[in-house]
Amino acid sequence: MPSTFLLRYGEIALKGQNQGFFLETLARNVARAVEDLGPSEVRLAFGRVLVSVEADPEAAAGRLRKVFGVVSFSRVRDVSLDLGTVTSEAVALAEEAVTRQPEIVTFKVDTRRAEKRFPLTSMETSSEVGRAIHERLPQLRARMRDPDLLVRIELRDRAYLSTKTIPGPGGLPYGTGGRALALVSGGIDSPVAAWYAARRGVVIIPVHFHSFPFTSERSKEKVVDLCRVLAQSTGPLDLWVVHFTEIQRAIQTQVKDALRVVVMRRMMMRVCDRLAPRLGALALVTGESLGQVASQTLESIAAINAATTLPVLRPLIGADKTEIMAQAEAIGTYAISIRPHEDCCSLFVPAHPRTQPSLDETQRAEAALDTDALVRDALARSERLRITRSGADPAAIGPVSDRRAEGTR
Repeated sequence: MPSTFLLRYGEIALKGQNQGFFLETLARNVARAVEDLGPSEVRLAFGRVLVSVEADPEAAAGRLRKVFGVVSFSRVRDVSLDLGTVTSEAVALAEEAVTRQPEIVTFKVDTRRAEKRFPLTSMETSSEVGRAIHERLPQLRARMRDPDLLVRIELRDRAYLSTKTIPGPGGLPYGTGGRALALVSGGIDSPVAAWYAARRGVVIIPVHFHSFPFTSERSKEKVVDLCRVLAQSTGPLDLWVVHFTEIQRAIQTQVKDALRVVVMRRMMMRVCDRLAPRLGALALVTGESLGQVASQTLESIAAINAATTLPVLRPLIGADKTEIMAQAEAIGTYAISIRPHEDCCSLFVPAHPRTQPSLDETQRAEAALDTDALVRDALARSERLRITRSGADPAAIGPVSDRRAEGTR
C-alpha cells in the first residue's frame, strides 16, 4: 500500500506573486528525493505538499526530512470529509498509539480547517473528536500543553490525520536562490556553511583546493564524502578539485611566513573569480567565523575580499565553534571532517601568522607572484567530479581544461 505524507512549508507562504515558483520548485525537489524508492506522486493542495509513495515509509521519511523548504511533515491517513469517518479514524489512530505506548496518559486533538465547507469549525471538530477518543479510551485525559499524544487533523481537499510530526530543515527550496561557488576544505566549518547556503535556496558548486603531494589523496576523498552527504539534501553536485600545488609552492618560496595564509586565501579568491562566470555563479560561500583563526579577523577578511569582485557569503560569521560542531553533527558531516587527513589550508599555517594585515602589506608580500599564470595553470590542471548521494561518478572524473571550463553551465 502506498504511504501518504503531508508536508508543511513556512516562509514560502509569504512570497506573494512569486509563491508559485517556489512551490513548483519545492514539489519538484520532493519528487526527485523519492523517485528512486518506487512509484510516487507529488501534488499541491490547500497550502500543503502531498506525497504518495510505494516504498518503505522509514526510507521515504529519511529522504523527506532532508528536503530544503520543508518545515515539518507527517505520515497521514487520508479519508473523506465526513465527520463520522474522521472521528472513527482518529479514534483508531489513538488506539494504535496507546497500544504501542501504554505510558500515554494525556492527549490533545488539533484541527486545521482549510476547507471551509466542512460543517464544523476547527475547535468544534477537535471537541467532537476528543470526546469520542475519551469515550473509547477513558484512561486518557485531555491536556492542551505538551500532551503525550497529539492527534492532528487537517481538513483540506480530504481529511488528513496523523499522530507524529517530523521536523524538516526549513529554509527555501533548493534552486530558488541563484548559484554560488562553495569553498570546501575538508574541515568542520566549510561543509556546514555550504549546507546553510543551500538551505537558503542557493545552488552550491563545491570547490576544493588540492595540493598533492603535500596533501594526500585521502584528503580529497574526505571532500568527496562530505559532498556526498550534502548531495543527500541538494541532489547531485559538481565538485571542482583545483590543482593548487604550484600556487602553494610559489607562496612557500616567495611570500614571507607571517602572510602566507592570507596570500593563499587571496589566490583562492582569484581562482574562483575566474571560474565563477563560466559556471554561472554569482557569489562565493566560505566557512569563516569571525576571530576563529588568524585569517578570520576583520583585517584579514578585508585583505582577502579585495582579491575578488564577487560577493562573499559567510553563513557562519557569527557562530562559535560549539554551534558549528553541533550543526555538523546534525547534518552528518562531523565524523568525516575530523578524519586525520590535512588539507592545504591547515598544512602550511605558520607559527606566528599576522592577525591584522593591511591590504598594502599583503599586496607587497605577493608582488613577486605571477598570479595570472598561476591561476591559469591551476584551472587547466583541475578536475570535475559528479557527486551523488552514493558517491562519485567515475565517468565524470578527469582533467578539465581552462577552455572546457568556459563552456560549462
